Amino acid sequence: MATYHDKLKQLDHTYLWHPFTQMQEWMGEEPVIISRGDGHYLVDDHGRKYLDGVSSLWCNVHGHRKKELDDALKEQIDRLAHSTFLGLSHVPGINLAQQLIEIAPKGLQRVFYSDSGATAVEIAMKMAVQYWQLKGDSQRTQIASLAESYHGDTVGSMSLGFSETFHRFHKSLLFPVLRLRPPHLFRYYQGMSEAEALAAAIQDAREKLAEHGSTLAALVMEPLMQGAAGMWAQPVEYLRAMSELCRSHGILFILDEVATGFGRTGKMFACDHAGVTPDILCVAKGITGGYLPLAATLTTEEVFAAFLGEYQEFKTFFHGHTYTGNPLGCAVAIANLELFVKENIVENMQPRIAALRQRLHDEFLPLGHVSDIRQWGYMIGIELVDDKAGRKSYPAAKRIGHQVILEARKRSVMIRPLGDVIVLMPPLSIADSELTTLLDVVHDCIVTVTGN
Repeated sequence: MATYHDKLKQLDHTYLWHPFTQMQEWMGEEPVIISRGDGHYLVDDHGRKYLDGVSSLWCNVHGHRKKELDDALKEQIDRLAHSTFLGLSHVPGINLAQQLIEIAPKGLQRVFYSDSGATAVEIAMKMAVQYWQLKGDSQRTQIASLAESYHGDTVGSMSLGFSETFHRFHKSLLFPVLRLRPPHLFRYYQGMSEAEALAAAIQDAREKLAEHGSTLAALVMEPLMQGAAGMWAQPVEYLRAMSELCRSHGILFILDEVATGFGRTGKMFACDHAGVTPDILCVAKGITGGYLPLAATLTTEEVFAAFLGEYQEFKTFFHGHTYTGNPLGCAVAIANLELFVKENIVENMQPRIAALRQRLHDEFLPLGHVSDIRQWGYMIGIELVDDKAGRKSYPAAKRIGHQVILEARKRSVMIRPLGDVIVLMPPLSIADSELTTLLDVVHDCIVTVTGN
């Protein structure tokens, strides 16, 4: 007789198409079907608990079923589930905007809501290009971004963060972007020291922006950690230099903090490490503590003011989404920000960040198939290679990263790799004992799979 799990499996395999998942492989494996959350754990339909080692794709902040967030959601449901933000406003949308501006880098003043990181970035690009048209500088239509970046999977964000693996079938849809080479390209691939790589990357940007600066509307970059393209870290000095170069060439500086925002790097926003304020800031993921889809694009008053005019001038920013500023998401986001203060989240992370760094250096880096470790706060990438001395990757068919996560799953830890880069991104409120378990298990699994 078929069990409840068997019925769910059949329905899944019959009707669903999962993101970033080879479905032929998926339908040949036994699925893990999550039925509930419990603190920093996910619980499957058999009742087995798994430590959530990647924060449910980098967005969970305070754990699952956090009472304060649950209560905020329930209270808002009793008032209003949704109302359009086009030509109307509502209480949680107004209050959240104020709180976002209060914690954002000084100088940002306006909040435009959307529902995902990709849409937040698309909005930023459209704002930047229209800004220059409205200012009368019509030649500024190009966008610059970093090589090996990732900004989402809509057409504009794919153009910015092109990945050969992810996006090669859609090249015909994409627009050209000026690519700057970040420090890791020189450090990891050309064998330069960190100081040499930083100098080379800044010089590359200096030359390209000098040549193309007058046609560039904006530079878009993920600050300190380029996430989904491989967890590539940058030094603070690089972020600071990019900001200064943009200022000197009059280019709008757009920071994609979809993954790095809300404490992930050890400060509320990654740009806080450098004391930098962008012209436009994109946030999502952790904004609701990992509860609901909500995103925001924050701008300066200078950018906002360019769009003001009489109706018949058609300066309006003609962009929006049905669920823009959803009240449920905004209400939970407000409770999320209150928890950051109430529980001293960022301050309490600091000793754990240091402990993470020490263990990664002492225990993981010496392993024979670990070629590199990249870390900013609770954002960690552990790169596995076949030949450490030659930095030769494993054949893709070996699925080394996938094998590591399957081993971790056997040990009740849930992680997800980027190819053969093992990603660790625990909830910000994770306990010391849970963090120890996460590292113990991942170390053991890497050794098991790679034969160290």
